[in-house]
Amino acid sequence: MIEISDSAARKIRDMAVQHQVDQAGVRVMVVGGGCSGLTYDMDFEHEEREGDVVVERDGVKVFVDPMSLAYLEGTRIDFVETFSY
Repeated sequence: MIEISDSAARKIRDMAVQHQVDQAGVRVMVVGGGCSGLTYDMDFEHEEREGDVVVERDGVKVFVDPMSLAYLEGTRIDFVETFSY
């Protein structure tokens, strides 16, 4: 199963407000491309598609298609801010 942290859910909600997106949901995808053959992508999403796995935390939904789930099983989505100079 995929897990979403409290801080990631808050950041998704904040970004949805910033970008004037009505529903705070994201689609997480694994797509072909890049040096290793796969890249990871996230984008705002409004609704579930057939076959999606949906994980929800504090009103924020994460949508994952079945092919991507095979690569993302056990993933924890988190958001951390750090200070660097």
